[in-house]
Amino acid sequence: MAKHPGPGSVLLAVDLQYDFMPGGGLAVALGDETVPAVNRLARLFANAVLTQDWHPPGHASFASSHPGKKPFETMRLAYGDQVLWPDHCVQGTPGAALHKDLDVKQAQLVIRKGYHTGIDSYSALFEADRRTPTGLVGYLRQRGLTVLYMAGLATDFCVAWSAVDAARAGFDVTVVEDACRAIDVNGSLAKAWSDMLGAGVKRTTMQAMGA
Repeated sequence: MAKHPGPGSVLLAVDLQYDFMPGGGLAVALGDETVPAVNRLARLFANAVLTQDWHPPGHASFASSHPGKKPFETMRLAYGDQVLWPDHCVQGTPGAALHKDLDVKQAQLVIRKGYHTGIDSYSALFEADRRTPTGLVGYLRQRGLTVLYMAGLATDFCVAWSAVDAARAGFDVTVVEDACRAIDVNGSLAKAWSDMLGAGVKRTTMQAMGA
């Protein structure tokens, strides 16, 4: 069971944007259920960070940027294997906006990711080359926030990559499993949990958190 969040804890709420909700450009099944879950979790925390996928038009991760390719195919890009997605979270579009019902008023930072045209950024900490920093590590360390709880979308991509990167960077990381929803393409959810647990990430539930 996870510890109740203390003063060095922070909730990282990942990509609660319209394009990941039912009817969005890259809809996650039941993705809208994460919004009230995160709102309940947020009441336990003095500190919170929100993330926002923020792609320019023609981003390298879009299948539409690669003639002959279809969404959910995988291709090799300069930094490694990339799942190709439907266009989503294009900068300034309604689909890129945070959900209007998200109620995390105490969030002190919104960190945008995936804004470089040629490289994806699932993780809130590093781009997909696993080297280029977003700046979040430095922010958290300077503020003394060393215990991270993660929720949001999607479990098997942006949540998992953020969790693994945070654990590798030395943070104490817990994923609140039922405050997330997954895409689960080609076994990605099982692999994500294997990767997270292998990196030392813990898993908990809303009930165990007291939310």
